[in-house]
Amino acid sequence: MTAPSFPSDRPKLRMRPKTDARRIRHGFPWVYGNETVLDRRTKALSPGTIAVLEDDGRAPLGLVAVNPLSKIVGRVLDRDPNAVVDQAWFEGRIAGALALRETLFDAPYYRLIHAEADGLPGVIIDRFGDTAVIQPNAAWADTRLNDLVSAIQSVTQIPKLIKNASGRTRALEGLDDQNAVLAGEMPEGPIPVPMNGATYMADVAAGQKTGLFYDQRPNHAFAKSVSSNARVLDVFSHVGGFGLAALAGGAQSALCVDGSAPALALASDGAKEMGAADRFETRQGDAFDVLATLHDEDAQFDVVICDPPAFAPSKKALDAGLRAYERIARLAAPLVVEGGILGLCSCSHAADLAKFRAASARGIGRAGRSPALLHTGFAGPDHPQLPQLAESGYLKALFFRL
Repeated sequence: MTAPSFPSDRPKLRMRPKTDARRIRHGFPWVYGNETVLDRRTKALSPGTIAVLEDDGRAPLGLVAVNPLSKIVGRVLDRDPNAVVDQAWFEGRIAGALALRETLFDAPYYRLIHAEADGLPGVIIDRFGDTAVIQPNAAWADTRLNDLVSAIQSVTQIPKLIKNASGRTRALEGLDDQNAVLAGEMPEGPIPVPMNGATYMADVAAGQKTGLFYDQRPNHAFAKSVSSNARVLDVFSHVGGFGLAALAGGAQSALCVDGSAPALALASDGAKEMGAADRFETRQGDAFDVLATLHDEDAQFDVVICDPPAFAPSKKALDAGLRAYERIARLAAPLVVEGGILGLCSCSHAADLAKFRAASARGIGRAGRSPALLHTGFAGPDHPQLPQLAESGYLKALFFRL
């Protein structure tokens, strides 16, 4: 049998002797530095170089993007070592992702590309109607941005493309933090986004990350379903994710708490856009402090939801992060009326579902409340998980009846 051929001038990235290459063959998308032969030639490759990945016997495993500056030295782009990563290649990946989203959603508001699970490692693209925000969080995508932009326009006809360079991962890849308009023009103001019957205001120019978090869509929907005529507290609300969904579900009132005044202003604008401003309030401040203050005020709510940032963004931070999740649960539980609902969320991939659930239950128990777990939620289907990559299953949402 003839061995497959590939361009002889392509650099090679070889796995170390006795390194098990089976997980790469079985679909794992990353190659770490301690798994490869990092000789002088490999270390000299510029970040984003495309190379053929070989096992320790020099058999090709596929095509990878190399970054000697990153802990993830190789990101698998294609199982075919002969593949050519050009505009047509990008178009194929984007067309497949678009077809899925158009099947899932009846309006053009969704995550269009979710990195590895959509075949574009490190690339995030969120769509807001005629505007898309791109986060090229890996060096290979940053160096091929022109092909990526041309492919997006060719496949989707989205006229406005914005580069957001704020991701923490870009720094780990040795990339800049400069945002840019890649096509069309920057929207004049926040973009109204309809979701679950609510209206969210996405600030793609100056908002957090791409401007809106689509991943919580199904969990917002669950919160909406239990919020009819309820008094609702949404902590770490950003632009009003759970609070506005609750108002769309007929909540009596919603109080959104966040440390960011601009985010709360966008939440208020969303409530006005929905015609629900009279049922909506905000409070700016540190979430832990506000929860303690609300307790001192004897405040009570029918539904309380806490959606904090990643308290455990890495394994090193896991223990401290779990303590923080426990503390949030302990502070939030006393604010829930008897028979009410407490929703707790985590976007920390290092804290798996079992650990997060245990920390949440401990916090609720320490508050003297008895929880029954009603619902466990995850990210929506426009955030598909790569089964071989645990990190892609980062979002968890637990709803308890207390």
